Formats: sequence, C-alpha cells, structure tokens
Amino acid sequence: MATHVNKICKAAFYQLYNIARIRKYLNRQSTEALVHALVTSRVDYCNGLLYANPYLWKLQRVQNAASRLVFRAPKFCHTSPFLFELHWLPIKSRIDFKVILITFKAIHGFAPKYISDFISIKSKSNYRLRSNDELLLSPPVVKTLSTLGDRAFAALRLNYGTSYRHN
Repeated sequence: MATHVNKICKAAFYQLYNIARIRKYLNRQSTEALVHALVTSRVDYCNGLLYANPYLWKLQRVQNAASRLVFRAPKFCHTSPFLFELHWLPIKSRIDFKVILITFKAIHGFAPKYISDFISIKSKSNYRLRSNDELLLSPPVVKTLSTLGDRAFAALRLNYGTSYRHN
C-alpha cells in the first residue's frame, strides 16, 4: 500500500508543479478548477481502500500543497484556514466520509445490490436492551468452504454470484 500512496503523491506533486508554473496567469477560480481536475481527483480515487492507512500523512501533504498553491501562500504557512475556505475536508475525514456515505446508501437501498449484499443489520434482541433502539450492523459472516472444489473456485463464485454451502 505504501507504493500506491507514493505513486499517487508523485503524480499529484508533478501536476502541482505544472500548475505552479502557469499560476501567475490564472485567477483563483481557474487554479482551483485545475487543482480539482488534476490533483484532488487523483487523491480521492479509490481512497476508501486507504482507510486506517499509516501513510495518509503523505496525501495530506499533497492537499496542503494544493491549498497553498490556490491561495499563493508561502511554503510553511498553516493550511487549516485555506482548507476551511475551500470547503475541503482533511484526507482522513474525506475517507471516513466516503466509507460512511457508502454504508448509509447500502443500508437505505440507494447503493448497488453488490454493495448492499455485504451489509447486514443486527436483529433485535428479545430482551429490553438499549441497543434495540439503534440501527446496528452485524459483523460479516465468515463463509467456510467445505470441499476442495469450493475453495479452488471461490473467486469464480464471487464473480458470478453463486452462493456457498455452509457447514
């Protein structure tokens, strides 16, 4: 995962360098549009896979550099006011928001079926518990594969939607 993050950062900083070369000819709105198109989209692509990744600080450096470029700020100035004014969440919060949004859509039926199939809601208990008043997700069920053939062709079954046999 570290090489993936490094490649994203390398490509994003390359684009930031190119934008910085023409920055004096651009206004703030044009610069922001270029940064969104060339940098932010690259950082956001598949960032749900980076949930709880220890290398998120590298992506945060890219976002900070992008915000400094938009505002023509010095290299070592604080970027929180810029991120706030641009309405950009920090990288960790962006990833959390994306995962939570996909989960919300899956629970309420707005996500595709292949995503909704991974979500299961915890059933209510017969006892009077505080957790009965809340919508909770149950942990994923680990499907055991009983025969050698089931284990060998598990990837095909995932692709074509064939169900597994349970023990």
